[in-house]
Amino acid sequence: MTSESVQPMPGPSRRTVVAAVGAAGLAVALTACGAEDEASGSSTEQGAAAGGGAALAKAADIPEGGGKVFDAEKVVVSQPAAGDFKAFSTICTHQKCPMTDLKEDTLSCACHGSQFSVLDGSVKKGPATKPLEEKKVSVSGDSITLA
Repeated sequence: MTSESVQPMPGPSRRTVVAAVGAAGLAVALTACGAEDEASGSSTEQGAAAGGGAALAKAADIPEGGGKVFDAEKVVVSQPAAGDFKAFSTICTHQKCPMTDLKEDTLSCACHGSQFSVLDGSVKKGPATKPLEEKKVSVSGDSITLA
């Protein structure tokens, strides 16, 4: 018989422990970032453009087949057909970037390039997959008000 001495197994090295902790932290951070894509708008974003009261514009200020962005209210008001007014949030549904770049009937996001129709809120170009949030407007005489 041989008399081999039993050696204790070495534990993980300090480098292995630090790498494992770093990988776990990265996984948590990526999970948190990914959750923002799926979240519906926060109550502050939804409430910022709500409330209305003051007239946003005159009906004549909104071009037929196009729209106008109202930065402070975070909305775009459009006129798809004569006398038919719609409003949508200008917060991109991809990662919640504010949008102000409106050309004809297309609202574009400077953050990642998504494009939306201001006539119906639909996605024209991704990476966004969800349409813009519709807002309510009322027309009284020639004044358009956020409802």
